[in-house]
Amino acid sequence: MTMTDLYPTRGATEVMTPRRDPVLWSPPGTPGPIAAPDLEAYERDGFLAVDQLITDDEVAVYRQELERLVTDPDIRADERSIIEPQSKEIRSVFEVHRISEVFARLVRDERVVGRARQLLGSDVYVHQSRINVKPGFGASGFYWHSDFETWHAEDGLPNMRTVSVSIALTENYDTNGGLMIMPGSHRTFLGCAGATPKDNYKKSLQMQDAGTPSDEALTTLAAQHGIRLFTGRAGSATWFDCNCMHGSGDNITPFPRSNVFIVFNSVENEAVEPFAAPVRRPEFIGARDFTPVK
Repeated sequence: MTMTDLYPTRGATEVMTPRRDPVLWSPPGTPGPIAAPDLEAYERDGFLAVDQLITDDEVAVYRQELERLVTDPDIRADERSIIEPQSKEIRSVFEVHRISEVFARLVRDERVVGRARQLLGSDVYVHQSRINVKPGFGASGFYWHSDFETWHAEDGLPNMRTVSVSIALTENYDTNGGLMIMPGSHRTFLGCAGATPKDNYKKSLQMQDAGTPSDEALTTLAAQHGIRLFTGRAGSATWFDCNCMHGSGDNITPFPRSNVFIVFNSVENEAVEPFAAPVRRPEFIGARDFTPVK
């Protein structure tokens, strides 16, 4: 049976489609770690900033583990590590919750997974995890995109029932390539133009190409919604809906910006075949193990 594609993308032209899914999936009044006013703000804006999700002592543990991973020659040689084209330094390490028991414990932490369950209204599994390393003096940014556009087109996620959390392991200044989101953009799906090349992930993880919005569409969305830049101390976190239009600039300061990034998907939204790509991406990028986080 062919599944209906609610969010067409990667066709001949760019198309804007109104969101067809809820933003909050739990019934109103469902208990959880997120207070009602914050849930309302998340539904409206598509994101929720938490000033301190983990403690300073915990930050130190995770930074030490990040440093261990990015300096390990075996990790560097692993296909799950993405290398910066210019500096040849590690940019990201994927499936970090399987590589590292330290980060696996973070995924299972109720402060983390509990918020995901509350937002998505079900048990959840990890669709993707990674550490992002953005050292100073030239680490490149991530161009504007909706994660759901890629996860729908290339991984086969049917519905917008997925949430990401970016946990800062270094200070996020307004100058070192921090996360930018267009508040409210999660209510419009931007279907991008252009077919998906085979093995697109090998290029897109270094430099986005397929699935990139046009300048005209970005101008329209920014005029409607504005742009919010997230700053905060190490240990802070930003939760954001899978369809938020977001990106980050290059880091040309001396101050590194590193974070751990975890994507939770509802167990009721399991990935099917890609909606707009010739083959699935590897499982370390788009999981096919739908075991709930416990």
